[in-house]
Amino acid sequence: MASAKATGTTSGTSPAWRNWAGNVTARPAREVTPASVDELSAAVRRAADDGLKVKAVGTGHSFTSVAATDGVLIRPQLLTGIRGIDREAGTVTVEAGTPLKRLNLALAREGLSLTNMGDIMEQTVSGATSTGTHGTGRDSASIAAQIRGLELVLADGSVLACSEKENPDVFAAARIGLGALGVVTAITFAVEPVFLLTAREEPMTFDRVTAEFDELFTENEHFEFYWFPHTGNCNTKRNNRSAGPTRPVNAVSGWIEDEFLSNGLFQAVNTLGRALPATIPAVAKISSRALSARTYTDIPYKVFTSPRRVRFMEMEYALPRAELVAALRELRTMVERSDLRVSFPVEVRTAPADDITLSTASDRETGYIAVHMYRGTPYQAYFTAAERIFTAHGGRPHWGKVHTRDAEYFSQVYPRFGEFTALRDRLDPDRLFGNDYLRRVLGD
Repeated sequence: MASAKATGTTSGTSPAWRNWAGNVTARPAREVTPASVDELSAAVRRAADDGLKVKAVGTGHSFTSVAATDGVLIRPQLLTGIRGIDREAGTVTVEAGTPLKRLNLALAREGLSLTNMGDIMEQTVSGATSTGTHGTGRDSASIAAQIRGLELVLADGSVLACSEKENPDVFAAARIGLGALGVVTAITFAVEPVFLLTAREEPMTFDRVTAEFDELFTENEHFEFYWFPHTGNCNTKRNNRSAGPTRPVNAVSGWIEDEFLSNGLFQAVNTLGRALPATIPAVAKISSRALSARTYTDIPYKVFTSPRRVRFMEMEYALPRAELVAALRELRTMVERSDLRVSFPVEVRTAPADDITLSTASDRETGYIAVHMYRGTPYQAYFTAAERIFTAHGGRPHWGKVHTRDAEYFSQVYPRFGEFTALRDRLDPDRLFGNDYLRRVLGD
C-alpha cells in the first residue's frame, strides 16, 4: 500500500460537511486535500495568513463537533499508505489518512497485526487515535496506547516529530490530541506477528454477568458484553489468544447473524420502534434472544471488528473499573423506573490504565459503558439521565461521543489536564486549530 502521489486540491465554496451520524453539520470556507506533508504545511500557513481556522477530518465517525469548522477543512484521503515497516523494532509507520480497514488488511498481508483494536475499522488512523477510540482489554489498551511515534504539522506550518525520546512532552499529549495541537500527518504503531484469537459468544443473564463480572474480566484477555434494556438478557464475548487451527465463522451462518440479524433485521426493528415506541420492550425481548452462542478462531481484525451499518447516536463514559457494575445497575434501575423506550443495547468494555494525558483510561483501570439510540429517535432524555449516573461515579466521556461536559469538569477528572492546556498554549497560542467544541472542553 504505497503513499499517494497525486497533486493536492483546494476547493473554494465548499458544500456542507456532515458527520456519519448526521447530527453535526459544518460549512467550511474551503476544503484542502493535500497530497504531501509539504502541501499540508502550505495549507496551514495560508489559512493563518487568511485568518481562518484549520481542522482535519477523517471519516466523520465522531458524534461531537470535534472536527467541525467554518474555516479550512483538511481532508487527508491522499495522505494514505504505509511509509515503512521495521520488523526488528516491531513498528509500522503509516500516513494519517489511512483507514484502519486498509491498515489491518495491509498488515495481515505482511504477517503483522495491531495488538488490540475497536469494533469498527472505518475511521482513519489519525481520527481514531485523536479521539481515543478503543476496544476492550484486560492488559492491552486503546489504539492510541499502541503509538510509538507521531508526526504533526504545527500552527506555523513546521513539522514536528515526537516519541518517548523525542519531544516527549508533546508525545504524552498528542497521541490523543483532539486536533488541538496540530494536524497529524503520520503515526508509528507498535505491531507484532499476526496471531489467532478464539472468540466465544454466549448469551448470559444480566444478573449473572454483573455478579461474575470480576471473574469474567480476570479470566479473559478481552471481555465485553451487551445488555438489552427492558430485558434481563445480555450477549457476552470473550476473545483469547489461540494456538489454532483457524476456524472462521461459517459463511452462511455468519451472514445470517452478522448481516441479516445484526444489521438488516436490526434496522427494521429500530425503524418500527421509532414509529411505535410502545413496541420496543416486547421487541427487545425477542432481539435479545435472536443471536445464538458460537465459537470461532481467526486473525485479530476478523475477530475484534464487526460491520455496523445501522446508524445511531452514542454516549460513552469511562468509569473507574471498580465502579462499573454499580453504575450499570443504576442505569438499569433508571430505565425500568422511567418511561424511556430504548431499542439499542448498552455496550460494556474495559481497558487497563495508560499514560496518555487525556486518555479516558489515563492513570486508572477503566470500565466503559456506552448507551445508544437509533438515529432519528429523541435521545436527549435517555442520555441526560445516563450522564447523571456516570458523572456521579467520576466518569470521563469519550471525546468523540455525545456529552455535555466542559473544561471545568475535565480539570477535576483529569489530574494532568493542566499539562495539556499548557502545551496547547505553547504550540497553538492563537488557536489556529480551535473550534467551538475545543473551546468548551479545553477552555480558551
